[in-house]
Amino acid sequence: MKKGISVAVLAALMSTAPCFAQEIGAKPKHDNFYWLGEFNKASLVMVTEQGIVPKPLGAGIANGVAKVIADGEKAGARRPDDYLQYEPLLIAYSGPDATRIHSGRSRQDILATTRRVMLRERALELLDAINMSRSKLLDMAAKYSAMIVPGYTNGVQAQPTTYGHYLIAFAEVFERDAERLQQAYGRLNLNPLGAAVYGTSSFPVNRQRLAELLGFDGNVTNGYDAVQLSTIDVANELTSIASISALTVGAFVQDIHTQYHQTVPWLLIKEGQQTHSSSIMPQKRNPTILNKLRLQASTVVGDAHTFTLQSHNVTPGMPDYKRESSQSTIEEATVMFGQIMTLLDNLVINQSRALEEVNAEYSTTTELADVLQREADVPFRVGHHFASELVTFGRAKGLKPADIKFADTIRIWSEAGKKFDLFGMKFPLTEQRFRESMSAEGMIAASKGLGGPQPAEMSRMLDLQRTKLASDRDWLKSTLGRLATAQMKLDKAFNGLMDGR
Repeated sequence: MKKGISVAVLAALMSTAPCFAQEIGAKPKHDNFYWLGEFNKASLVMVTEQGIVPKPLGAGIANGVAKVIADGEKAGARRPDDYLQYEPLLIAYSGPDATRIHSGRSRQDILATTRRVMLRERALELLDAINMSRSKLLDMAAKYSAMIVPGYTNGVQAQPTTYGHYLIAFAEVFERDAERLQQAYGRLNLNPLGAAVYGTSSFPVNRQRLAELLGFDGNVTNGYDAVQLSTIDVANELTSIASISALTVGAFVQDIHTQYHQTVPWLLIKEGQQTHSSSIMPQKRNPTILNKLRLQASTVVGDAHTFTLQSHNVTPGMPDYKRESSQSTIEEATVMFGQIMTLLDNLVINQSRALEEVNAEYSTTTELADVLQREADVPFRVGHHFASELVTFGRAKGLKPADIKFADTIRIWSEAGKKFDLFGMKFPLTEQRFRESMSAEGMIAASKGLGGPQPAEMSRMLDLQRTKLASDRDWLKSTLGRLATAQMKLDKAFNGLMDGR
């Protein structure tokens, strides 16, 4: 079909590959004209089965529907997106009787259904893009599971962690986004068609059959909700999910971008297509992909809020919240995840520089206080005060933690103890143990808590995330398979009608 590949093709691709959106952010799969054709096929099958249209007459109308669809596939052909512009094309082939296909139907329920099927395609493409990003993050997390990097809170170095630990965190967030999309899909993939304007009609319309032929999991029961209300909350739910994911993407980009402020960053972008030079400053290697991705994330957030405002304080039935801006928000989010893949593929990671930055700071002093309590029964606040005084001394002297002499450590311990009336208490650690407790390697190895950067916990979290990713990919494959089956049922029923069977 024009402007995209069919659901059946998507499902076939899913059977041989982990993802169907190899070129993430491709343009919409199907346009309004395509869906008007599919709705007409489903409606005609239903009205003939219900006896609203006699089968012999239905066969003639079906041939007209097929010809209108075929004409629209020709290069440069008109593809009207309004049913009142579409219907004359059908009448030209099948005469006025062709309008019987519209029995129990309205432009209102057609539009509500169009929005759902278009959001359905885009939501599934976005889910696939999210899954691809998760896979890349997990592969990188495994590769850099032991790479020590600085972590930051309040914009300053806080505690060391590993880059793998950091990347798994983002994979977990995107796993929640995937879960949100799957849950929202259950509310999205319900059929409004056949509810007419909202009050149904006197024709014996079989909405369940329409739902089955169009790949919906059921119907939006109440006609008023189906046609006039559900577009507000269902579409806003999806755009909100896109916006939430963009907030995480923005945080990820900003973390990397902060490194570009440094003279010697430990994260850089590979020079080439994803960087650009300055027109005046020869030394500049500007991070093109970071700039693009940050802007893209902001665009997603902005578009989502725009749609919310369009939906706000509007009388039900007005066109404001029935526009295509919800679809474009999901498309922009899919592009965003494609750019994440590009960024991850072009990251240049300097492990030794990251460790050097950690060793230049005092971010392991939390572990020093912990060791004093755990091994020498020193109350945490006492150990914390001592460690803080050690940091003050080292920074004042321009010393790195490893450069502080053990004699100075003992002296500072004695002076710090005075605050808590601990006069003359001997420093309880050997120099070797003191040095170990102040090392990033020692701090990470000593971690025992759930979700920490220690190797055993890293391995567990990686396995868990990979299991969840596989499950989400199975869900997507199964969902596409059901849509492909519905498409085959529709085509079989329509072709049988067209052939007079």
